[in-house]
Amino acid sequence: MSNGRLSKARLDRMHEVMAGHVARGYVPGAVTLICRRGEVHVETFGTKALGGSDLVERDTIFRIASMTKPITAAATMILVEECKLRLDEPVDRLLPELADRRVLKRLDGPLDETVPAQRPITVRDLLTCRMGLGMILEVGPDAPIQKAMRERQVEVSAFPSQLPGPDAWIGALGSLPLAHQPGEGWLYHTSSEVLGVLIARASGKPFDAFLRERLFEPLGMKDTGFTVPEEKLPRLARVYESPPDGGPLVPVEEPGRASWSEAPSFLSGGGGLASTADDTLAFAAMLLNQGKHGRERILSRPSVEVMTSDHLTPAQKAISGFFPGYWDSRGWGFGVCIGTRRDELAGNVGRYGWDGGYGTSWWSDPREEMVGILMTQRMVFPLISEIYLDFWTSVYQAIDD
Repeated sequence: MSNGRLSKARLDRMHEVMAGHVARGYVPGAVTLICRRGEVHVETFGTKALGGSDLVERDTIFRIASMTKPITAAATMILVEECKLRLDEPVDRLLPELADRRVLKRLDGPLDETVPAQRPITVRDLLTCRMGLGMILEVGPDAPIQKAMRERQVEVSAFPSQLPGPDAWIGALGSLPLAHQPGEGWLYHTSSEVLGVLIARASGKPFDAFLRERLFEPLGMKDTGFTVPEEKLPRLARVYESPPDGGPLVPVEEPGRASWSEAPSFLSGGGGLASTADDTLAFAAMLLNQGKHGRERILSRPSVEVMTSDHLTPAQKAISGFFPGYWDSRGWGFGVCIGTRRDELAGNVGRYGWDGGYGTSWWSDPREEMVGILMTQRMVFPLISEIYLDFWTSVYQAIDD
């Protein structure tokens, strides 16, 4: 027992489970972090690269992919609090490229068979992934809208460094019809990319500069950004994926970007950041502390409450085409997923957070006063990833009260 917070014996059990995943080669290395009621437990496993001797350390830098989305949402809420954005205001004022939308008559139909949008896209639509365009799972890759998104380089991409600059990107997006009416349903990812462009225009600063000044520097997130300075590159872990035949992991090469020390042309609000476990904890702890970091208030308590509430109706969830049964126990707030029903060990109602497709995971649990963070670099689907599932089971089984 450890001060009634986490069981040492059960943390030892977690260590064995996580070390086993590294020993079997499921991931080259990992950082695990649990913070409960101020007590922080961190462990490191394995190496930054397969077959390498450079050990993963607590300050190893990982590409956090979609864990960028909650940070983008928090930045948006800073601007809402300053009245530079309004939740239900059309985005047309700052994003005229997205004014006067057309909507496909059917998802697999030609791009010129459309009807007018029933209303404009709002900031709230972007925060809740309800703008009407995103990851379209109901039709195949050869559907006209899917092909057009690829050709215009606005598709959901694992490599946002390939995307054009923000003005060109939003212009290309604006040349396409929406897949659904604004507000009609949840479509993943693209809304967060639009928010990055919106934040830059609303603040009058580059997206990365705004994040640095209003979030990263106040929170002490010194290792988080869209680039990794050259002197920190040795701390950046290598990304791997499993080949289709299920063989050994292979490195993922990022096309068009020789090094993370080079700034990408597009600063991806949906998946472009790299970070560390401790930087992620600083952000998570601020939200868990209802917007405060030490003596500094980053967000108001009401902003955090609205961010971490479920904003989706059953009808909006049904349109998503997401994994079967996913929404039975989950909802979506502003940039974060929300637990709505306890149906597993780690499934507390009110738990919120998100995962990254490169192998990272962060969730906070207000009821347990707890943050959990997993950092690896293997491209996975969280719902079926052995190390994700075992990490979160291990976190919750270690609770000692």
